[in-house]
Amino acid sequence: MKNVGFKIIFLFVLVLGFSSQAQSKKWTIQECVDYALKNNISIKQTDLDAQTTAIAKKDAIGNFLPTINANTSHSWNIGLNQNITTGLLENQTTQFTSAGLNSSIDIYNGLQNQNRLRRANLSILSSQYQLSKMKDDISLNVANAFLQILFNKENLKVQKEQLANDEKQQKRSEELVASGVVPRGDLLDVKATVAADKQRVVAAENTLFLSKLSLAQLLQLDDFKDFDIADADYEVKPSATMLETPEAIIAKAKQERVELKIAKTNLEIAEKDVKIAKGAFQPSLSGFYSFSSRVSYADRILFDSSGFPYTAGALPFFDQFSNNKGHNFGMQLNIPILNGLSIKNNVERSKIALERSKTVEKQATLDLERNVYTAITDAKGALNAYESANTTLEARKEAFNYAKEKYAVGMMNSFDYNQAQLLYANAQSEVIRTKYDYIFKVKVVEFYFGIPIIENK
Repeated sequence: MKNVGFKIIFLFVLVLGFSSQAQSKKWTIQECVDYALKNNISIKQTDLDAQTTAIAKKDAIGNFLPTINANTSHSWNIGLNQNITTGLLENQTTQFTSAGLNSSIDIYNGLQNQNRLRRANLSILSSQYQLSKMKDDISLNVANAFLQILFNKENLKVQKEQLANDEKQQKRSEELVASGVVPRGDLLDVKATVAADKQRVVAAENTLFLSKLSLAQLLQLDDFKDFDIADADYEVKPSATMLETPEAIIAKAKQERVELKIAKTNLEIAEKDVKIAKGAFQPSLSGFYSFSSRVSYADRILFDSSGFPYTAGALPFFDQFSNNKGHNFGMQLNIPILNGLSIKNNVERSKIALERSKTVEKQATLDLERNVYTAITDAKGALNAYESANTTLEARKEAFNYAKEKYAVGMMNSFDYNQAQLLYANAQSEVIRTKYDYIFKVKVVEFYFGIPIIENK
């Protein structure tokens, strides 16, 4: 019994341990991206679209195969029929069985089947590009959301540190007011500052929670309340990509990015649609074959050796089936002459769609160039903002240290001291914000240069 009790306790502790680990799991950026790529609904829908194009290719292949259909029927004829023996009309029931097999195959139809197969292959390629683009977009969004959480975490730390410092100042001010060194108005200013600090801490906590919620929803997680990410210290490092010229980055983007590949593939699909539509103008040649036979269950009239008629039962089933079989085969040529202008209109619609695809391809090229230039400009601006924020932080830090010295000897009132401290805290937050903003925007430039958002190691 003691051993059983010990085992139960051990299992209970083990389960609690696993539960605690599950709740305390902190996601890395690599885990977030991998999970999103496997579970995101948009990616699943795009993957289903890719599967649909694969089925469309099977349809195109099937157009080359012959069609084969079998048919059979059995009928009863009940009512007034002529008796084959007496020649009189009598109410009787007769039965018949028939069976057949039909087959046809396209020999030539204006190369429409060949062009449909080529179009299906292009559609599969386009769907694969679409899936790749969707994964890239999701990875980019996950990375942005992840860095936003890191910024909000560090910003919360800054706000809490400021609150702790102001609370210490409040206690010191209370002692100084009690001893009559500083007026009571300074203490009220400090209390107001502490209250404002608490509001900023609450706001920072809410912002952090909402950023976690945003990433959890992006990952399609149900238990978002316990969701958290692993703390990581991302340093601002020089990027070799930023040393490249904009023209080199654009040239690389045109080779790597799937946006242009999608546009070019869709243009080729539109060209195939025009060929398919024009193929309907040409004559089509098909071959056909059919087999049929029938069986009757009615009595037969036979003649004896003297020439007198007599009735006999129906021949056996398979004998009749063999005796009555027939074959029909040949070729059929169809020449389109007038079909309500439907063929011509289909060609015109396909040509319009082709022109639209050409403009889409041109626009995709222009959009890519504009996006690359914008990403480079944003990254350079983010670097300048980060460097300026660091310079401002150094100045605010010196100013705050100077204010502390003046406040300690009574040469500065609490209001001016609080202002110096607030500016210092804001400068810290701005450095954090510009740091992660620069990291993300450099990632975007590298992304266009063909470097993955998250590199598997």
